[in-house]
Amino acid sequence: MYSKLNVETAIAVGIAVVCLCVLPKPSEAQGGGASQPIALDTISLPPGFQIELYADGLQAARQMALADDGTVFVGTFGQFTGAPEVGNIYAVRDTDGDGTADEVMTILSGLTVPNGVAFRDGALFVAENNRITRYNNILADLQNPPEPVVLTALPVNGINHSWKYLAFGPDGKLYVPVGGPCNVCENDDPWATIMRMNADGSELEVYARGVRNSVGLAFDPASGDLWFTDNGRDRLGDNLPSDELNRATARGQHFGFPYCHQGDVIDPEFGQGHSCSDYRPPVVKMGPHVAAIGLTFYTGDMFPAQYKNQIFVAEHGSWNRTTPLGYRIAVVRVQDGHSSGQEVFAQGFHDGTVVAGRPVDVLELPDGSLLVSDDFQGALYRISYSE
Repeated sequence: MYSKLNVETAIAVGIAVVCLCVLPKPSEAQGGGASQPIALDTISLPPGFQIELYADGLQAARQMALADDGTVFVGTFGQFTGAPEVGNIYAVRDTDGDGTADEVMTILSGLTVPNGVAFRDGALFVAENNRITRYNNILADLQNPPEPVVLTALPVNGINHSWKYLAFGPDGKLYVPVGGPCNVCENDDPWATIMRMNADGSELEVYARGVRNSVGLAFDPASGDLWFTDNGRDRLGDNLPSDELNRATARGQHFGFPYCHQGDVIDPEFGQGHSCSDYRPPVVKMGPHVAAIGLTFYTGDMFPAQYKNQIFVAEHGSWNRTTPLGYRIAVVRVQDGHSSGQEVFAQGFHDGTVVAGRPVDVLELPDGSLLVSDDFQGALYRISYSE
């Protein structure tokens, strides 16, 4: 059990029930500066697929989590003010089952970078940049959520890689990445790790090391292995290193940071005396600076059979590359823990000059359609298939 977390545990709690919004309604600038809805007819998809607006008005929509009754909880990045962002948690509902949400409720507000959300056994779990909390029996009254139970504090270093992501594994444990507090640096645990704990916050431990900045976790429905994205370091040029899609098969594996990047590039500052062969290489190199983040294994029946148990990955898009990359949804073909690489599934969120959207997370709905969150537009999109 990890016992070195040296962080503040006394945290003020800010909770407010703000609004019940009914769609459709005018789109507003949310989370990135877009003032008009994205023209979804510019998004290209494989034949038979359609993309439609599911919900808007969600400030900087980030990770999504599905409740037992179909409610989609949405974490947010908040508004950047030069300090840690203050954001909301939303509950989104399609009460008439027509494939478009008709309720968007702000159920929690005043939280500090509440990027991560997960749902289990009737409780909503929220990862802010400094703690993880649990809201028991959340569905009983969304407009009057319960007081949070603080499960654990998390280390904080301003806003640098401080956004957290949550996922429950098949072992019943809650997994959370703790990004490196830097572009590239050496730090002790728990920095640059993926941690896990029981649902009550007990038995907190490091599961994987050498993970610079993961904002996406998913578990293989067949093997139970953890797959995760990891964003590579900056300032090695436009084309190095690649972002990674990794697979962890056991506790204690090391994925290279800060010594080795993308499985085969030794860091010029910290890599001396290290060999990339000492670390777990990525399963797929996703591309330099594409900002690969949210991912999910598709297990539904709506999409054609070739998508079954394959990984959909949201590529948020590069922020400082001369020619932007990413701004798309990719599908990664996997079999027996291996992959031949990625292929573009949905693109058109960037036309080479203008940013129209930034995909963040992907979530499968009970009918087999796929939700995509967009923190630039403050929206959710639904991708469906029909022959």
